[in-house]
Amino acid sequence: MKTRTEKDSLGPRRIPEDVYYGAQTDRAVENFPISGLRAHPRLVDAYLYIKKAAAVANRESGELPKELADALVRACEEILAGALRDQFPVDVFQMGAGTAFNMNVNEVLANRANELLGGKKGVYRPIHPNDHVNMGQSTNDTFPTAVRIALLLILKENLYAPLEGLHKTFAAKGREFDRVLKSARTHLQDAVPIRLGQEFAAYGEAIHRSTLGLRRAGESLAEIGIGGSAAGTGLNTAPGYRERVIRELRALTGLELVSAKDLREAMQSQRPLAEVSAALRNLALEITRIVNDLRLLSSGPKTGLAEIRLPASAPGSSIMPGKVNPSILEMVNMVAYQVIGMDTTVALAVQAGQLELNVMMPVMAFNLNFTVTVLGNALRVLDEKCVSGITADEKQCRFYAESSMGLATALNAFIGYAKAAEVAKEALASGKTIIEVVREKNILPENEIRRIMDPFKMTEPGIPGK
Repeated sequence: MKTRTEKDSLGPRRIPEDVYYGAQTDRAVENFPISGLRAHPRLVDAYLYIKKAAAVANRESGELPKELADALVRACEEILAGALRDQFPVDVFQMGAGTAFNMNVNEVLANRANELLGGKKGVYRPIHPNDHVNMGQSTNDTFPTAVRIALLLILKENLYAPLEGLHKTFAAKGREFDRVLKSARTHLQDAVPIRLGQEFAAYGEAIHRSTLGLRRAGESLAEIGIGGSAAGTGLNTAPGYRERVIRELRALTGLELVSAKDLREAMQSQRPLAEVSAALRNLALEITRIVNDLRLLSSGPKTGLAEIRLPASAPGSSIMPGKVNPSILEMVNMVAYQVIGMDTTVALAVQAGQLELNVMMPVMAFNLNFTVTVLGNALRVLDEKCVSGITADEKQCRFYAESSMGLATALNAFIGYAKAAEVAKEALASGKTIIEVVREKNILPENEIRRIMDPFKMTEPGIPGK
């Protein structure tokens, strides 16, 4: 393998000749062979947006010569378009704060920009990774800014649409099943009648409200601390640099980014990431609750509730012929549990900030980006391969509705709770329905039974028969 010699502050190092990264990146690859996982593509994009915006801002301030700035801008644009995407090998578990990844980006851009100017990789003339690519910047303000931009983009591209789609599908199922009468269950025991459509509409509303909570949490990500440099004080930034960088970033990303009110606070605290992570956890809790309900409602097909039928996605057993399991729902549960676990990691990392910096940002970035990616993918599959194809067994649902002990509740207003409880106990002991016991005991005349004991009327507010 052909190599070249590069030198950083720790001394000379042999680097493979064909790579665009340099000595600091190569040291990181050697020091951190931890997971084999690399930065999310959108985190790479976010860093390139920052470097491009910084080059433009420093060119406009006169601090960076136009020729050098233009070469850096062109290098950024090439990589954003798909070139050199394999040149970011730093593991997601790396040195604190993300310094290795920042330098990875700086080195790749410096080498490519120098090539564009007729130079060679590894020479760093006329463009140097620290002096020019990193001008007016620090890992301490660029990495948290990149994390927030990347997360906003991934939320927008990978999660909000599946959430809206799932909400609409549940709402549509709510309308489709609106006339399907069934028994509600509380404590997993018989309860008053409900319509299957009401259950599904409620699932849709839960998704919708969780999405609103996530969007509200995401708003704080738009406040960025770029321009704070090393400690939030803005040392080594040109006058107007911060405003110019944010202007360029808004144009490049399409995001409504604003400068944080206090750049020190934006560097010390990663509260916005904790807020988004918590909202994702809350969403996962709702999702796992709903899919577990669907598993219960579809249990069977002969020995369970069997009120709904799920689309068959795969054979369910290697030994039991014909068995079909709720495989999509089981996958979604696993993803939800992963999300909940990752939120714990983010929470612990957010509280680990010390004085002017939180060095745990790389693990926050990995967990949040992974969470949003897998959750969005799982919800898209849940919608398309499961919920949209659910059908109802109306006969089974009606049977449970008419057999439920909860029908006795409608008698409270006419014969009192105590007497209604006696009716329920007798029905349970005899195996008869509530209506059959009421009729046999002449508790109500037939016309009153028809008026009061209509299960469908019990699914709306009011007192049946009044």
